[in-house]
Amino acid sequence: MKSDVRATKRGAVVVVERVYLRAPARRDCEEFIALNRASRRLHRGLVSPPIEPHEFDAFLKRCRGADPASFFICRTEDGAIVGAINLSQIVRGNFESAYLGYYVGARHAGRGYMTEAIQLTLRHAFEELKLHRLEANIQPANVASIALVRRAGFIREGYSRHYLKICGRWRDHERWAILAEDWKAGRKRAR
Repeated sequence: MKSDVRATKRGAVVVVERVYLRAPARRDCEEFIALNRASRRLHRGLVSPPIEPHEFDAFLKRCRGADPASFFICRTEDGAIVGAINLSQIVRGNFESAYLGYYVGARHAGRGYMTEAIQLTLRHAFEELKLHRLEANIQPANVASIALVRRAGFIREGYSRHYLKICGRWRDHERWAILAEDWKAGRKRAR
């Protein structure tokens, strides 16, 4: 996967062939809300992204909080936002770990954008943030997301009953994780 770092009018970014990651900004409110509203059916029961301006403001505040790794996934060709990805609950010291969360807009699903975004995020987590482990918790019925993390090198570690409250309901999740050394070994095999 070819990539480079360049500055754009919207800020410094890491670019992979078709997508780049950048920090969310207030100016993105209208575009991001429109993307999420158009994706309600895809996201139903899986994630609750902002669909109102006040929800976007709360989202932006969280992105600027303690966890320094919340990004919009944007198409290289036109800068359009296609989804969001983040590392949350980053714990340092003996743990050096974080949780990976992500979602894509419905009209961009199945096009490989999230595959590229996850690779960028893994590189950021393991090379720049020097994390040891990332965990992704996925509802068992979300087979596309499970296939995505499996392709990225994550390993299923278990099952957590009533793990997260999403859309007002406690939902079971599969726990998937990847270690820095596994990611690095996978990159060497891919070369």
